[in-house]
Amino acid sequence: MNITEKILANASGAAEVHPGEIIEVQVDLAMTHDGTSPPTINTFTKIASKVWDPDKIVLVYDHNLPANNIGSAEFQRITKDFARKQGIKNIYTHGEGICHQVLPEEGFIKPGTVVVGADSHTCTYGAFGAFATGMGATDMAVVYATGKTWFMVPGALKIEVDGILTKHVTAKDLILHIIGKIGSYGATYNSLEFGGSTVQDMGVSGRMTMCNMAVESGAKNGIMEPNQATLKYLKERNVDNFQIFNSDEDSVYERSYHFQVDDLEPQVACPHNVDNVHPVSQVSGESIDQAFIGSCTNGRLEDLRQAAQVLKNKKVHPDVRLIVSPASRRIYQSAIAEGIIETFLEAGAIIINPGCGPCLGAHMGVLTAGEVCLSTTNRNFVGRMGDPLSEVYLANPAVVAYSAIHGEIRNPSE
Repeated sequence: MNITEKILANASGAAEVHPGEIIEVQVDLAMTHDGTSPPTINTFTKIASKVWDPDKIVLVYDHNLPANNIGSAEFQRITKDFARKQGIKNIYTHGEGICHQVLPEEGFIKPGTVVVGADSHTCTYGAFGAFATGMGATDMAVVYATGKTWFMVPGALKIEVDGILTKHVTAKDLILHIIGKIGSYGATYNSLEFGGSTVQDMGVSGRMTMCNMAVESGAKNGIMEPNQATLKYLKERNVDNFQIFNSDEDSVYERSYHFQVDDLEPQVACPHNVDNVHPVSQVSGESIDQAFIGSCTNGRLEDLRQAAQVLKNKKVHPDVRLIVSPASRRIYQSAIAEGIIETFLEAGAIIINPGCGPCLGAHMGVLTAGEVCLSTTNRNFVGRMGDPLSEVYLANPAVVAYSAIHGEIRNPSE
């Protein structure tokens, strides 16, 4: 079996599982945020009175924080009241950060476990060797009530990556390149299993970025076998008592892909699909009105460092709004300590609190008709960041920062 099949077999109590098989599994951790908690709670109250285990549920305010309208405020009040009634102590309400950054940072994610979240980018946690996937509020309500859920065992696609990424080429470029090749529907309900020397040598931040965007190819989950950097990250957060699963050498995959990345240049996903990917040299010169650095994809400290190196002693173009949002409070504090935030401020950037706001067009960065944004986020669908007549391009933090200086998409390596 491969790593995903082994985790699901273990969680279902079976000796082995096979693609297409319907199984019931025990969930190790469940998460909802301020946008998905109230719909989950609404269904939960119709089927149960007490959650299965309050210590295995995490609630995070991140999508509309601080609340930007009455509806958002009401959603957050409902979530807080539910947590108090159910005795859920793992609730983050004061700007601690984006759920997909907060959970690993706070030591909730363990290799070999089953993690579900009412958010599609829950697949981020596959970077730690966990089976992690998103689900809707109704399914999550059943998890809250029973601690169990069902899955159809996904088939698997093997993604092998070898080579050394050059300067200004990052994990974001790699996953954009992969999605561009296999397509936004190319891995529908499959597991994307990442491996190869490039992934093995990759730091935790890059690994999270790649698994975060697995869902953009339609994948059920993205997953990697933990490397030494991952184990060091977990040890620093006192995460222990876990089981690491590895794919058997004779694992069967529906398809296998190999990518050699020594000559890969920065990639840009053009409107309005994540698989509309081109090398930055092919879209250089496209004017932008807004640049955004942040999100659960690229708001980590390493991402902010990359952008700050480009922006040092430079100024943002007068026609561009550069918005920066660290993925968590801890990252924000580290960025202040390192002088990164000062660099952003001196360049003319707008620093906003950790959260999801601009990524989903919720607040603090909404686009109007005709505006173009170059963003480090994970989606560029029609209307994703505001008006349906706006456009969103996706790129890595260095490309976004360099483009913000010039007012148009440019390659920082030029």
